[in-house]
Amino acid sequence: MVARTNTDPKGIVRAVDEYTVTPWGLYMARPTPGRAQFHYLESWLLPSLGLRASIFHFNPGHERDQDYYLDIGRYTPGPRMWRSEDHYLDLVVRTGESVELEDVDELLTAVRHGLLTPEVGEDAVKTALSAIEGLSRSGYDLDRWLSGNGLELTWRGA
Repeated sequence: MVARTNTDPKGIVRAVDEYTVTPWGLYMARPTPGRAQFHYLESWLLPSLGLRASIFHFNPGHERDQDYYLDIGRYTPGPRMWRSEDHYLDLVVRTGESVELEDVDELLTAVRHGLLTPEVGEDAVKTALSAIEGLSRSGYDLDRWLSGNGLELTWRGA
């Protein structure tokens, strides 16, 4: 965070426009140079829920029917750096309409090949199901569900 960079799992370092630390998470906003599908990414790492909530700002012609993209994982805060471990499962949220679970096949493959332990895989499924239940009880409204858990997210809207 101090260097205002984000390093992805492949080791690619990218400049970050904004980091904001709150008691419940870390907000990050950055451009996505070289990406044909989208030009900007906003994300909240939410350790207590095992979620990364993102908004992709799509380029014309690459729009997707989604409002939020949730990555299931382990997000660990630190004073100078946060760490994330992707647990392969993703949720696509369409506000007021639905939530869709994606990449179950990737999770099963990761467990089968020892990239995740069976226990971590099981926790990922439980985390995803808990999020799906919370979203469904909140009318598929991410902000409503999170505010009910004491988490208030703000977005830049790039």
